[in-house]
This record gives sequence, C-alpha cells and structure tokens, in this order.
Amino acid sequence: MKAIVQDRYGSSDVLEFKEVDKPVPAEHEVLVRVHAASVNARDWHFLRGDPYLARMAMGWRAPKVNIQGTDFAGRVEAVGSGVRGFRPGDEVFGEAPKAFAEYITVPESVIATKPANLSFEQAAAIPLAANTALMGLRDVARVQPGQRVLVNGASGGVGTFAVQLGKIFGAHVTGVCSARNVELVRSIGADEVIDYTKEDFSLGTQPYDVILDLVGNRSLRDLRRVLTPTGILVLSGGGVSEGGSLLGPMGLFIKGRLLSSFVGQRLVTFSALPGRENLATLSKLAESGKLTPAIDRSYSLSEGAEAIRYLEMDHARAKVVITV
Repeated sequence: MKAIVQDRYGSSDVLEFKEVDKPVPAEHEVLVRVHAASVNARDWHFLRGDPYLARMAMGWRAPKVNIQGTDFAGRVEAVGSGVRGFRPGDEVFGEAPKAFAEYITVPESVIATKPANLSFEQAAAIPLAANTALMGLRDVARVQPGQRVLVNGASGGVGTFAVQLGKIFGAHVTGVCSARNVELVRSIGADEVIDYTKEDFSLGTQPYDVILDLVGNRSLRDLRRVLTPTGILVLSGGGVSEGGSLLGPMGLFIKGRLLSSFVGQRLVTFSALPGRENLATLSKLAESGKLTPAIDRSYSLSEGAEAIRYLEMDHARAKVVITV
C-alpha cells in the first residue's frame, strides 16, 4: 500500500510517498480502507520533532511512528477475531496513528460509525479537532447557557468546532481571528468576531467566563485580564510554526499550572483522548445539522507533504483534508 512516510525530523521535504507493508489487524483491531484523512497542527509538530522536549515521547533522534497522520474516515475491510461492534463494509471514522495511508489498523475502541450525511472528507475533519473542542468546553470548562466564551484561534481546525459547540451549549461566543476569516467565523455562529489585526481582545472591558486559547501567542497576563475573577482559562494552543524551541506552547502551560494555585481563576490544560463515546456524540451532532465541518482545501494522498506545508505556514483556515 501507499503511505506518507517520515524517517527523520525536518521540514515537509523529508516526507516520502512510498510503498509500505499493508497492516494486519490484531484480535481487537479493525482494518480500515482509508478514504480520507485530515491534517492537524500535531502533524507538523511531529514532522519537526518540535518542541524538542516532546521528543522524549515521539522519539529522540527519529520518530518512533514513521507514518504521518491521525484523523481518518473509511470502510472496514477486515476485523480481528475479538471485534464485535464492526464488520466489513461499515463506514467509520476515528483517530489513530498512521492515518496518511491507504489502510490503517485501529483498536475498535477509537472508531465510530461515520455520520450518514457527511462525506468521507467531512467525517475525517472531525476526530481530533472536534474532540479537543468538545472536551475543552464541555468537560474542562463545563460551559453553561448564558456564559460568555471567547475562542482565540476561532478560524482554525479546533476553533471552528469550538465556536459551533459553544453555541450548542447555549453560550455567547466571541471568536478571534484575522480579517480574512471574519466572515467564516460569523457564518458558523459566532455572536461576535474580533479581527486581531484591528483590535486587541485583551483590552476589552467586558470579561469572559471562559477563554479557550488555541494559539498560545498571548501571555497569561493578557488572557487573565479579560477573564472574570472566577473564570476558566483553557490552554490548548498548538503554537505557531516557528519551530526550533525547547518547550514551545508547553512553556505557557507550565506557567498556567504554577500560577493557578495562587489565583481565583482556573488556569487549566488538558489532553484530548480519542474514544468512541465522544465520536458518537459528535456524529449525532453532525447528523442533526448542528455541527458542520469547515474545509479549507483538499489534497490527494500523494500531495500529503504539501498539505502539511500549507497548514504549517499558517495559511490554512478550518480543516485541510487528504483524499485517498
């Protein structure tokens, strides 16, 4: 089968589109014929091995996982002997390593039935990004109807889902983005949109109950300035694509955790873990028409390196998908 392979850290130039062995599902795994995948900020972090401290988990000198990608949608081709919830022919979507390939084996616990009304490309845009937004707003911030929520990075992959989920939860949502993305963020339901090239949201006079920071480009002081005294700041920024850093966005996360013990506001970070239950929730929202993936651009699998390059250079808005 064909896949996007990475044997060393570097720019997207190190990625190769080549033939690799087709995987075989273990007892509790499912073999999926991938029809679409999507690109996340995580992919360029893994591509460059950045921040350097993260290489303790990714692989110090070279990546432990040499096939890129995590989000996918496709059809089940075969199942392991212990799989009970899926069978060949089922259309599924989910999140697991090695998604930028024609086939992927995944535990049945991290996939769910694809939303019937979405294409494979739309479904592949959901898993990591929408799950991050869901867990950040529902499980961490516990957003309530009537609360004021600010999403910094509202036009990105996670941000476009966060704006929609904030509205689903009954919040008043303000999105922060650049001028060219104002209409996009408004079209997905934001009550207010701040163009950061014209206005500094941290100088606003009306505080927010929840701030979901998906960029990591502002100081804790700036973010806390427009947070209510008992508000919640959720730090989930992937950082910008400058690269070459020791801590990257983790520096802000560490500062937030240390400061949180001494202030009335909650400053929290979290890891969005993949799972069938959240995927099923997102699938129902998509099928009801309440949650719609926004896709910026599509690439073929052979153009996977260019897809990551496009996202990495901060030109992308919403989701970038790969058709297989």
